[in-house]
Amino acid sequence: MIKNIEELNKISNQCSACLSDKFTGNDGKRHVVLCGGTGCISSNSNEITAKFKEIIEAKKLGDKVTVNQVGCFGFCSQGPFVKIYPEDTLYRLVKLEDVEEIVEKDLIGGEVIDRLLYIDPNTEQKVVKQEDINYYKKQVRIALHGCGSIDPEDINESIGAGAFKGLARALQMSREDVIKEVLDSGLRGRGGGGFPSGRKWQFAFAQPGDEKYVVCNGDEGDPGAFMDRSILEGNPLAVIEGMMIAGYAIGAKNGYFYVRAEYPIAVNRLKIAIKQAEEIGLLGDNILGTGFSFRVHVRLGAGAFVCGEETALLNSIEGQRGMPRNRPPFPAVKGLWGCPTIINNVETLACVPYILREGKDAFAANGTEKSKGTKVFALGGKINNVGLVEIPMGTTLRELIYDIGGGIPNDKKFKAIQTGGPSGGCLTAEDLDTPIDFDNLVAKGSMMGSGGAIVMDEDNCMVDVAKFYMEFICDESCGKCTPCRVGTKRMLELLTKITDGKATLEDLSELEELANNVKSNSLCGLGQTAPNPVLSTLKHFRDEYVAHILEKRCPAHICKNLMQYIIEQEKCFGCGMCAKHCPVNAIVVTDYIAPGKKLPAYMIDSEKCIKCGMCIASCKFKAIVKK
Repeated sequence: MIKNIEELNKISNQCSACLSDKFTGNDGKRHVVLCGGTGCISSNSNEITAKFKEIIEAKKLGDKVTVNQVGCFGFCSQGPFVKIYPEDTLYRLVKLEDVEEIVEKDLIGGEVIDRLLYIDPNTEQKVVKQEDINYYKKQVRIALHGCGSIDPEDINESIGAGAFKGLARALQMSREDVIKEVLDSGLRGRGGGGFPSGRKWQFAFAQPGDEKYVVCNGDEGDPGAFMDRSILEGNPLAVIEGMMIAGYAIGAKNGYFYVRAEYPIAVNRLKIAIKQAEEIGLLGDNILGTGFSFRVHVRLGAGAFVCGEETALLNSIEGQRGMPRNRPPFPAVKGLWGCPTIINNVETLACVPYILREGKDAFAANGTEKSKGTKVFALGGKINNVGLVEIPMGTTLRELIYDIGGGIPNDKKFKAIQTGGPSGGCLTAEDLDTPIDFDNLVAKGSMMGSGGAIVMDEDNCMVDVAKFYMEFICDESCGKCTPCRVGTKRMLELLTKITDGKATLEDLSELEELANNVKSNSLCGLGQTAPNPVLSTLKHFRDEYVAHILEKRCPAHICKNLMQYIIEQEKCFGCGMCAKHCPVNAIVVTDYIAPGKKLPAYMIDSEKCIKCGMCIASCKFKAIVKK
């Protein structure tokens, strides 16, 4: 049991020295660490880890080599990752069959395996160390501190990386000073709204009553978003510590994690971290001998997107249906079980220990005047480097997409980036030099959101994109208020009508008017932002809507009812592979033999064609096109 701050400092120094020895090799060992994030685990990281342990044991290297999993490395399109300390060698796209070679050649022979190294696409040079990869060079890890380097299931490694130093400092300050430190740091909520975190804490602190609560919103529901999941998987103690600091600041004794049940790895590691902290006295009663008591509880969400809205989340924790409450009163005044409650998302709470540990000025040194610190994005879609990135506020979209993301695959033209998930909007090439911060993105018709960033290229239909998000929102609407329940359904019907080629310009006007009404009259943030994908695509890509309506065509050749698959017979060699792969026998041979060819060309019966794309995939001569 750690009884006081002096003991914590002593143990922290010991753990820090052990962690340093691991990274530098001063302990005389080699250390194999593997990415243990959900993405890499789905690509056999667990099996690869087990294989390493099996071979190392068989070769009696157990006293010379350790093996363990860490959190997400972030560069998801290159995983699974294996890193070897102290050399800091990073291997990517590792497969089960590569393990024995790594053990034999690297761990025993000291030879770097070139074929498993990352190759810089610009220089075509092989890169040995993670820090030398362009993807990481412009990143600054604050919320992701420790992810990808420490074992999330070993509290000693977390303490060695600085865990609970921020709490120790906070417990030696007055509650008001802790709140002021967070307020002066400029930290704004990373869950989407961007409300100043310190001000929210002030409201709850000022409320009377002995019972107050801190709630961590881990109900990450945006399509393509995995920031909060990765933080909880990679360094759950950072979020727990942030919650404890918030609890001390407002006078709360209990904190609740609300996490999606679809995040089993994150939930398991969170529970392990809570148990380990309780066992050494860093959670529970009279923490560090200061009189501060705090306990942490975990509640699982059932996957409802609306429960990301803070008042719906509170209802869900209480066992009620996840539907938003009328505000005011706000949760800081009347929240969980009617008591003052502050709700921060995972990333926000992960930033708090850094602010208390390193100081407000260190945090504020990153970012812009009104948006301090860093922001974690889940970068996906039509982008070469898919993964998790943490960048200083003020980084431009161009830097995010091209310098970090590596640009668009296959030299396609950038078209748009959707930020903020279903609640956000599309930004275009005109916005590429816009510095990313809360206010700039809102001014451009989008929003920061929780951090999803989906890149689209010239092959994306923006009407179809709006329809995709509207389908999601319709499914996830709680149904409490009519504008959201009915309005989003009517918008989806109009969008479907447009993509089917059955709409008129009057339908387009009705869609825009309806979108503005839903935005103005819905009860909660989900409904108020639901029309954003429609309004932003109408603003930037109205010509695509008009083409669907007046010309009955989809310029991107995505909407099935407005396109045809055609065999360009001059290019057809008559091999018949397309006909063999067609599931509905819609491709037949003709009598025509193209000049220079020996066999008759084929053609597609448009009446039978279901536009599955199997013919294009099977044609080696690129003779089949979409029109």
